[in-house]
Amino acid sequence: MNAQINRYKQQAAERAVAYIRSGMVVGLGAGSTARLAIQHLGHLLREGVLKEIIGIPCAEVVAADAREQGIPLATLEDYPVIDLTIDGADEVDPRLNLIKGGGGALTREKIVAEASSREIIVVDESKLVPALGTGWAVPIEVIPFGHGSQRRYLESLGAVVNIRRKTDGSVYYTDQGNYIFDCKFGPIPDPAQLAHKLDARAGILEHGLFIGLASEVIVAGADGIRHITL
Repeated sequence: MNAQINRYKQQAAERAVAYIRSGMVVGLGAGSTARLAIQHLGHLLREGVLKEIIGIPCAEVVAADAREQGIPLATLEDYPVIDLTIDGADEVDPRLNLIKGGGGALTREKIVAEASSREIIVVDESKLVPALGTGWAVPIEVIPFGHGSQRRYLESLGAVVNIRRKTDGSVYYTDQGNYIFDCKFGPIPDPAQLAHKLDARAGILEHGLFIGLASEVIVAGADGIRHITL
């Protein structure tokens, strides 16, 4: 099953990269499917199929992967408008709202998404859900100061809150030096309303609800590739 899902991810990644043209500024997302897109983009650059690409990575680990692939990198200060971003998602609802942040890069991913003229999400079909929160917790980045009060606030909204930890049991820190609370809300009837409540709370830096940011979603599955737009 895992090998099949990996094939789906590869198919979705390659389809998204096909939209990149020479000379573009490209946002490089995080996660397993987005990493496959980075690898394929690097291959096309080495083969000379694409030229003069500038990558804007959304995480330090993404930047390291891109450098290994020989992708030239810059920052949003150098290129404030991104032509096309390819990123993954943990869940996608029928309105193309997303849960993101499983890889811990949600804040930079959202900054890159908001700077992008076109945001293509690449997923395998298992990521499509009738409602966000169906099977995935919402990652929420909080500053360490006063994080206990943020936990209580999130619990008051109905979340089961767990601080993210690394495999060795130590606390996970984002590239900004913050914590991530993985918050299980169950199916979320109104993700925009929840996003508004999270946005209004001091101490919550960012959350993994991406509302209205995806231009299109490329889904790979047993029936082939689907390209979903609103």
